[in-house]
Amino acid sequence: MNKNTIAVIGAGKWGQALHFALSQKQKCLVTSRTARDIENFVDLETAMACEYLVIAIPAQQIRAWLKENFKYQGQKVLVASKGIEAKSGEFLNEIYSEFVPESNIGFISGPSFAAEVIQGLPCALVLNSTSKKIFDGFKPFFPNFIKTYYSADVIGAEVAGAYKNVLAIASGICEGLKLGKNAQASLISRGLVEMQRFGKKFGAKKSSFVGLSGAGDLFLTASSTMSRNFRVGLGLAANKSLEDILEELGEVAEGVKTSEAIYNLSKEHDIYTPIANEVKLILDGKSPQDSLKDLLRN
Repeated sequence: MNKNTIAVIGAGKWGQALHFALSQKQKCLVTSRTARDIENFVDLETAMACEYLVIAIPAQQIRAWLKENFKYQGQKVLVASKGIEAKSGEFLNEIYSEFVPESNIGFISGPSFAAEVIQGLPCALVLNSTSKKIFDGFKPFFPNFIKTYYSADVIGAEVAGAYKNVLAIASGICEGLKLGKNAQASLISRGLVEMQRFGKKFGAKKSSFVGLSGAGDLFLTASSTMSRNFRVGLGLAANKSLEDILEELGEVAEGVKTSEAIYNLSKEHDIYTPIANEVKLILDGKSPQDSLKDLLRN
């Protein structure tokens, strides 16, 4: 293992932004499934030999990638993905637990558009881990324009990071239907309550939802066309097919599959999640106008 070295695995927009940020203080390697013309791009084996790994692979692909590619050699891992696996309903920490000890893994959360990070614009992130040593190990790698905070509430960060993408789709629909800022503010604030209710069921701390991981990331993602999930909502409001929307997007919108996971988990555990449920139903073909009527009535 290459001691005190760091690599980013996954070179989508978020992976490239993290690679840029982590390269400000030291050499940072990067790899992905397909070769990219990026400084310090290496093969997977070389990247995997680093002591510190940041994994930025879409949530729905993680389990298969870990099974096919990951070899645990004592590395410290920071997960930069946000979502819940649709097929199993498992959170990412549950998936990773089969491959990495809890003491060697952390999860990034907080408001952070890749397009702004790669410009070196200031932001704040939370590094969530049950091990403070993971935070202490990764913190020095982050550049001066990113302020990092520590939290031990892994499940809170997971729920917030996954749920906000679904709420961003709802907010995009609201914007696309021209329902007004009053409606949008009401939707986002009630969505925050809904997210908190969902997280409480799985042991998340209330404080995680009023900080960077929860409210911070939600307000960002649910209010800007820089958000892929927000743009999915705009497309749905314009009566575009999901297939066409995703083709135009050209990127993964995690909220699409996560809405399915939240819908199924809320039914299984009897959690009241009206907004997330309507997003899932709209993605399945329900009229946004009918969903609006149901939300206002129930």
